[in-house]
Amino acid sequence: MKKLLSETIGMIVMKSRFFCCTLLLFITISSGCNRTIEPEELYGEWKYIRVESPREDPPVMSDEELAAQNPSIIFTKNKDLVIIWGGEKLSHGKFRMDGQMIRYKENLAGGTTREFPFLIKSLSDQELVFETMSQELTRVTAVRK
Repeated sequence: MKKLLSETIGMIVMKSRFFCCTLLLFITISSGCNRTIEPEELYGEWKYIRVESPREDPPVMSDEELAAQNPSIIFTKNKDLVIIWGGEKLSHGKFRMDGQMIRYKENLAGGTTREFPFLIKSLSDQELVFETMSQELTRVTAVRK
């Protein structure tokens, strides 16, 4: 009886440790994914190294086309956002951060604007991965210049 009780307590302790470790891992992963990104983390120019559009054919822009267009995105301390494509300013406007979302207000011809979000999928000191939040999903991987 004593041996059975000891084994039962041992199993309960093992299961409790496993549950606690699993819970801790989940909390760690969850908090890392939902961290608030500060605008300062984005400042500077980021050169596109990969552009993916999963709903298009082909789904990935070729290396040759990417090299020819030489696209980049620039974030400034004044909260300006500029997208360069083919050596020219493709788009410009203001941005603000909302958690992991870049809220971009693009300046259009005639003084009008439109606002749309980009979701930051990952960010390090040297690499940024973001996605458009529209029906035409596009994922961009960029490196800091």
